[in-house]
Amino acid sequence: MRNIPVVMIIFGGSGDLAHRKLYPALFNLYQQGLIHDNFAVIGTARRPWSHEYLREQVSDAVHETHDEVDENSLNHFASHFYYQSHDVTNVEHYETLKKLAQELDDRYCAHGNRLFYMAMAPRFFGTIATHINDQCLTGSGFNRIVVEKPFGHDLASAEKLNKEITASFNEEDIFRIDHYLGKEMVQNIMPMRFTNPLIKNIWSADYIKNIQVTLAEQLGVEARGGYYDTSGALRDMVQNHIFQIITLLAMPEPKDLTSAGVHKAKQALLESMIIPSPEEVKKDFVRGQYLGSDTTFAYKQEPNVDENSTTETFVAGKVKFKEGPVAGVPIYFRTGKEFKEKKNRIDIVLKHINNPYGQAHSNNITIEIDPTSKIYITINGKKIDQPGIRRENLTYEFSKSEMAKVPDGYERLLHDVFVNDSTNFTHWSELKRYWEFIDSVEADWQKENEAGDAKIAQYLPYRMGPKEANDIFETPTEHWIYE
Repeated sequence: MRNIPVVMIIFGGSGDLAHRKLYPALFNLYQQGLIHDNFAVIGTARRPWSHEYLREQVSDAVHETHDEVDENSLNHFASHFYYQSHDVTNVEHYETLKKLAQELDDRYCAHGNRLFYMAMAPRFFGTIATHINDQCLTGSGFNRIVVEKPFGHDLASAEKLNKEITASFNEEDIFRIDHYLGKEMVQNIMPMRFTNPLIKNIWSADYIKNIQVTLAEQLGVEARGGYYDTSGALRDMVQNHIFQIITLLAMPEPKDLTSAGVHKAKQALLESMIIPSPEEVKKDFVRGQYLGSDTTFAYKQEPNVDENSTTETFVAGKVKFKEGPVAGVPIYFRTGKEFKEKKNRIDIVLKHINNPYGQAHSNNITIEIDPTSKIYITINGKKIDQPGIRRENLTYEFSKSEMAKVPDGYERLLHDVFVNDSTNFTHWSELKRYWEFIDSVEADWQKENEAGDAKIAQYLPYRMGPKEANDIFETPTEHWIYE
């Protein structure tokens, strides 16, 4: 598709997300011709900006992310941007926004198509959705809305927000965005699983011992202490990013690659997800907080963090399913702040087999998501100059020229919104199951907190989290592959 007609309204148009991600991504899509002549973008925020100032910000954002820019092309792109000072709680401001959207629709022949993007504080999502509805801000063509995470704080708040959004939009027009689903190696999970007989034929409980997902962050909470202390690693990373990855790893093969086919397969899997009992939470989950060092604060010393906080900066746990190709296989996860390095990776550990050499290890399939993008299979082979077995990696990796072609996750996902492909977005039925799992763990932790029995492991910064995370494995021979 090319030159899609649309008026896009970005709530939070003066914010960091819009500047760093959305404006450069939209410029790339403009360069590709997906949007070109018949589009307009309205940036809204409380700041008293002008159209010209917003266009300067858009140009600056593109220059910051592109080594070379055709200035004529950039100027034409930026000319499609308009600014509307807007208080999302003021009903009258929606009337002004509605008039501007219609004027731009007429000017650019946008055919009544509207795209709304919530790029501001989550506490305003419900308010915006409500006023889009009661002020009839939607157009006569397609109407789509993109919602950033977090989608709610728990199941109850997520259900409330979903009800507010579905008052204006159908489920198929709601794009709950998770930029991890736009990452190249996350999008490679399905092709790897379903197109390679070598891998497809062993993707089962008969051959896989466990699966491990690690999303490691090297930085602490920095300036986000106030927000993070109300969230924690479980809500901030597991409820969305980690569960999205786990679902792709454990889902059955879809009937086809349509959005409906993929989401049907995901839902079939998630209906069989085992919600942990209080006993399983105690045994299979670990929460921790990072300590300080000579150069860093401990979590409880960070600005805007309660000195008595029980919020976790690290979490490790286990997920199992009753159905699907890896039914019964433990899927371990861990994520947190102040790891030794920033790295996102998946390790599929295959079962060990008896062999006459004795020294052989199990095979592993590893997917590195960030900061490098590669897949490698660890195999056993003969040592060259002495008896014995050595380990080698068979690697699938992009060249530098190929990596240069890989689009940013936001560019890829915005493209999908424009062409109405919701494959790589979260449906409500999936999100609801994620929250049911998270709420169960959070509820048990809260009971421990109230009883004064909170077990929060302390860990030194720039390591691999607390040593207690090694205790969640089901057998003594299992361990974290990435150490």
